[in-house]
Amino acid sequence: MAAFGRVSQALVRSSLIQNRRQLSAVAGGHGEQAAKTWKVLSFVVALPGVAVCMLNTFLKEQHHDHEQPEFVAYPHLRIRSKKFPWGDGNHSLFHNSHVNPLPDGYEGHDE
Repeated sequence: MAAFGRVSQALVRSSLIQNRRQLSAVAGGHGEQAAKTWKVLSFVVALPGVAVCMLNTFLKEQHHDHEQPEFVAYPHLRIRSKKFPWGDGNHSLFHNSHVNPLPDGYEGHDE
């Protein structure tokens, strides 16, 4: 047990020395240049990239048809071995009647 304590203390000491070396490297002035580089990259690459992704999602949603897919009652899906503890026990917690069918089909549609 004592050997385990010595090994763990040696690992802690070595990690502290490593942290001091890293901090002293940042204090040498290299860290300021790296921070400026990452700040520029964030504004020039990351923010326009997020904007392009948002635009792409918005445009794809405009051309998306909002019809429900045909319901197929596969036996391995929507298994209810135990009722949910809220509501009528058949709807999941984040149930969306437009997207999520119940075990017997979509709500409000007589087929």
